Amino acid sequence: MQKKMGRESELRRRICSCTKEDFLPEESFKSWGNYVKALKQTPNRLMDRVLTRSKDEAEVEAKSRSQHEMKKTLSWWDLIWFGMGAVVGAGIFVLTGLEASQDAGPAVVLSYVVSGVSALLSVFCYTEFAVEIPVAGGSFAYLRVELGDFVAFIAAGNILLEYVIGGAAVARSWTSYFATLLNYQPDKLLIKVNTLAEGYNQLDPLAVGVCIIICFIAILSTKGSSRINYVASIIHIIVIFFIIICGLIKSDTKNYTPFTPFGARGIFKASAVLFFAYVGFDAVSTMAEETKDPGRDIPIGLVGSMVITTTLYCLLAITLCLMQPYQNIDPHAPFSVAFKNVGWSWAQYIVAAGALKGMTSVLLVSAVGQARYLTHIARTHMMPPWFSYVDGKTGTPVNATAVMTAATAIIALFTKLDILSNLLSISTLFIFMLVALALLVRRYYVSGVTTNANRNKLIACLLVILASSTATAAYWGLSETGWIVYCITVPIWFLATLGIWLFVPQAHDPKLWGVPLVPWLPSASIAINIFLLGSIDKDSFIRFAAWTGFLLVYYIFFGLHASYDTAKESEKSKEWKNLEDGNGTLPTSKNAPTKSDN
Repeated sequence: MQKKMGRESELRRRICSCTKEDFLPEESFKSWGNYVKALKQTPNRLMDRVLTRSKDEAEVEAKSRSQHEMKKTLSWWDLIWFGMGAVVGAGIFVLTGLEASQDAGPAVVLSYVVSGVSALLSVFCYTEFAVEIPVAGGSFAYLRVELGDFVAFIAAGNILLEYVIGGAAVARSWTSYFATLLNYQPDKLLIKVNTLAEGYNQLDPLAVGVCIIICFIAILSTKGSSRINYVASIIHIIVIFFIIICGLIKSDTKNYTPFTPFGARGIFKASAVLFFAYVGFDAVSTMAEETKDPGRDIPIGLVGSMVITTTLYCLLAITLCLMQPYQNIDPHAPFSVAFKNVGWSWAQYIVAAGALKGMTSVLLVSAVGQARYLTHIARTHMMPPWFSYVDGKTGTPVNATAVMTAATAIIALFTKLDILSNLLSISTLFIFMLVALALLVRRYYVSGVTTNANRNKLIACLLVILASSTATAAYWGLSETGWIVYCITVPIWFLATLGIWLFVPQAHDPKLWGVPLVPWLPSASIAINIFLLGSIDKDSFIRFAAWTGFLLVYYIFFGLHASYDTAKESEKSKEWKNLEDGNGTLPTSKNAPTKSDN
């Protein structure tokens, strides 16, 4: 008992001490000589990590690196409410007004349908992975298993960016609605600093305070967070029904004319941005490790919450555009201002209160989800292992939660919503595309089962699917009126998908729950996610490229060597034997031998 207490005391001291061993304990960082040697081996190590795929068992076993396990306390009922709490927030209450007034007009409902279908396709892909690999790593773990360490890390960096930006956007929206609740203008509580650049010069200290409170709640208990989210979401749903019913009472069908003032291009442009409104659902997949029965609960929780959410989004979008002309919609607090404009000023307070409840849920679920992503990434040592610590008493990743929430608060303090939402959509669409690609690899390629000929056919078809989808998106982004290229790229995508269906036999059958209509459904997910990327502005791609460049620099100098050392050390441990395949050569066998330069 004394030894156990001593170990726990030592762990607590290490959490507070933040020594080098907590952040860079690997062999490559023991001395400057070791680090220089590791840098010289960068090409070989990079090839090893690019061609190495983790196994399902490795991702599950990685939980042991967190000192304590997360508590299995969640049911499908919790997951549905977590899913709705994660999604129904700033997306509908702010971006609907922004996109209806600037890009889509009343046709914003069609934008929600397009982004909702895309999100639902991604939900199916996520669900199969979450059922079979029930760990906190979400898409990072799935990509490590099917596409390798390097792709998984680039995606992981964008996942973390997605959560930080999404949380920051919601926190700023929270301030706007709180201002309307106090009968102020939506931007009244912001502090303008003229010396800062435009877009970053309206400071939001209230958003920082909200993030800090959410951080403490997320740290204390996952089940407690679920109960708070449950209560807040019920109130939120009641307010949503109030908005729909009362809004339709004050509707005028004349406001729906013209229905598509910005044409089809405006609909898809708005859809790409409105994808922001659906991104929270992947946080539910990170809770698989804390789910009592993943095989039953995750499909019900993920698919159920997405169907309900999409339906509510479309009804709310219709209601908003029927209440007032799209030109008069306020981009900051559209529903509150809409009720004020139709003469129901009292209703704006109910709407503002409901929106605050909804956005509080989004912030809470975001804090829970992003911490679990970082925890699992740190278990692989691609990020410092200090982040992987799970507290024995609360069963929550304390360090990861605090750091991610702090980053969210800093971004929320400075950055405007429109900048945040565009950048967030790029990261999300990119990750969802990779998960759909990984699902096709999972179904059609298994080391030691798939022949080289079938593997090569699969690679060729996947490359054609990606190339044709990219060409379609690029042409959409560059051409205002052309259509002839679509008559070439879309049939090529169809034939490539047909090629997988006819000529590549499936090598893996899901044990508990599988995506229907494979390969068509995941291939369609790839195509629509890439297509929506073609509707996002150039500046957002520049920011995305800059962030990805930063990730590459970090990976080459730190993440690569830390994860490489950890993988090689794991090979020596009996319980971690044969949990990777590839290791520097093209995979040929599920138990392929591994190389080491030790």
